[in-house]
Amino acid sequence: MAHLAIAVGGDGRVSAQTAEPQTNSAVSAYEAVIGLEVHAQLLTRSKMFCACSAEYIGKPANSNTCPVCLGLPGVLPVINRQAVEYTVLTALALNCEIPEFTKFDRKNYFYPDLPKGYQISQYDMPLSRNGWLEFEVEGAPVRCGITRVHLEEDTGTLHHAGDVLQSARSSLVDLNRAGVPLMEIVGEPDLRSAEAAREYLVRLRQILMYIGVNDGNLEQGSFRCDANVSLRVRGSDALGTKVEIKNMNSFRAVHRALQYEIERQAAVLAGGGTLVQETRGWVEARGATVSQRSKEYAHDYRYFPEPDLPPLALDSAYTERVRRTMPELPAARAQRLQEKFGLSAYDAAVLTAAREDADAYEALASQVPAKLAANWLMGDVAALANERRVALHRSGLGVDGLAALLRLLDAGTINGPTAKALLEELYESGGDPAAVVQERGLGQLDDEAALLAIVDEVIAANAAAAADFRAGKEAALGRLVGQVMKATGGKAQPQLVNRLLRERLA
Repeated sequence: MAHLAIAVGGDGRVSAQTAEPQTNSAVSAYEAVIGLEVHAQLLTRSKMFCACSAEYIGKPANSNTCPVCLGLPGVLPVINRQAVEYTVLTALALNCEIPEFTKFDRKNYFYPDLPKGYQISQYDMPLSRNGWLEFEVEGAPVRCGITRVHLEEDTGTLHHAGDVLQSARSSLVDLNRAGVPLMEIVGEPDLRSAEAAREYLVRLRQILMYIGVNDGNLEQGSFRCDANVSLRVRGSDALGTKVEIKNMNSFRAVHRALQYEIERQAAVLAGGGTLVQETRGWVEARGATVSQRSKEYAHDYRYFPEPDLPPLALDSAYTERVRRTMPELPAARAQRLQEKFGLSAYDAAVLTAAREDADAYEALASQVPAKLAANWLMGDVAALANERRVALHRSGLGVDGLAALLRLLDAGTINGPTAKALLEELYESGGDPAAVVQERGLGQLDDEAALLAIVDEVIAANAAAAADFRAGKEAALGRLVGQVMKATGGKAQPQLVNRLLRERLA
């Protein structure tokens, strides 16, 4: 794939040139400098500055609006108290400092989805600053600074008849989203690869969902990311020309867009070209970024204090009250589960990926052996939940039903295949596993004399497999075990069957 190189001629004019993709050695001459700006819609009932519902998806265009979010003359905004609290809670989860004084500002720019001609945001005195997020990438620790977490209002949405505004045949404006509380989390340029950027987003999204402030939906845009990317020669401290990338609506898209942009910029620099500060959009269908507009600087927005909103004084008592509502965060919870239940780091990370999953595991591990609970939740239960798109805690079986099923398995009342069959049957409909086992006679067959007779019949009927096993072919035993299980309707105790077969074939 050819890349676009930007070159500046002797007359100062910018020209576009085609550059060939760079080899890994050419790309490796540069170090990527990546900073992410994440916008997360807050799970409040109403919008940021008016009483309109914050639930806008699926409603007729422009029906979820009022004079305030439409920016009509003479109206006054009112601050959403819950949105402020959610932002402070997020900032605390990200180790930020909470100043005792903050204010809102007007960010002035014209765009069709911004009905007032300005966005109420925060500039020089945000709700928080100076935080950090730690995680691992391929086993190596990474610490990314958080510049600030601040609060603003979302814009409306534009529906283009084409990939981007510049090439669209027409565009429609829907202001249902305008005014929805929007939290911006600005990361420091501490990330050095597309992999690190993706992992940062995964961990950040996990935290926001754990503390209950955001639903983490990238596809619908309630959690979205812009990336600032530049390259510099390895070993240099100087920052290169920054390019902003937009329109990435999945972790995969973020990774692909950053990889593409790193290669594109390396091609320009290796070819002697010059990069320009601009905003580029990711086009998934093309697997490429495209230029959208020149990048604005902060002074272009002509920030000034919002005259219709009072400053906020957040004393230490308020901050501590918000801090007390903080649930246990995923990293701390994973560590505690390792210590309490003897889980591996991997198992603990999987089981705490979502707060509901961690809750389910702890509830289940209080009723059945911890390792048994972990194996089933990460294996058969996870597969069934994904297949049917119903989480365990929302299923008919629920955590208590699964616990009842696993107790039967752990006690030897039923075997593994029967337990799996009952899991599939009862997952959505629910029911008492013990009652079903009793009614249908599904209890495990562990009568040694009865099983021995069946084992002898199977050996006689499968002489070739028996001969193979006696000749040292261990896999042949599995075929014989399968035949015994089939003859007993899957109710035989596998360990007992295995022992009896080995004794008879010795």
